[in-house]
Amino acid sequence: MTRRHPRRTVDPALATSMLAAGHLAVVGASPTAGNFGATIVHELRARDRRVVAVHPSAEPIERVPSYATLAEVPQPIDVAIVMVGAEHAAGVVRECADLAIRRVWLFRGAGAGAATEEAIALAEELGLEVVPGACPLMFLEPVGMIHRIHRAVRRARGSLVAA
Repeated sequence: MTRRHPRRTVDPALATSMLAAGHLAVVGASPTAGNFGATIVHELRARDRRVVAVHPSAEPIERVPSYATLAEVPQPIDVAIVMVGAEHAAGVVRECADLAIRRVWLFRGAGAGAATEEAIALAEELGLEVVPGACPLMFLEPVGMIHRIHRAVRRARGSLVAA
């Protein structure tokens, strides 16, 4: 049986460079109450990052454009932050590769997330740069207290390489 939440080491330098990329897409973000992807869109926008949302509803989030699929985004995407359920993660990774999006962040929070063994292995097989499971708020400066603590705990447990 495949583990749904593999423990992989995250490189903070790679995570930081992805968040500083020119054009980001948050796949799975919707304006639905409680959608954490919308929180990521909000935080990226608050830090003047160029960001779009990708969700089948294509509803804008705080005036941020949204598209039903990655293929519909008119500008080239530098990084896809993948915040979909485990059952959709590998499909989004394949779509990224098909669209020449070479950098993917497979979100993993406290619950189910996109950082499945299948999605991570596929990203590696396709030659994509991947952050294999972490919350972007742990690396998006300035990092809030809760996420600094979360980052320190993950570093102590060995799931983050030393910065």
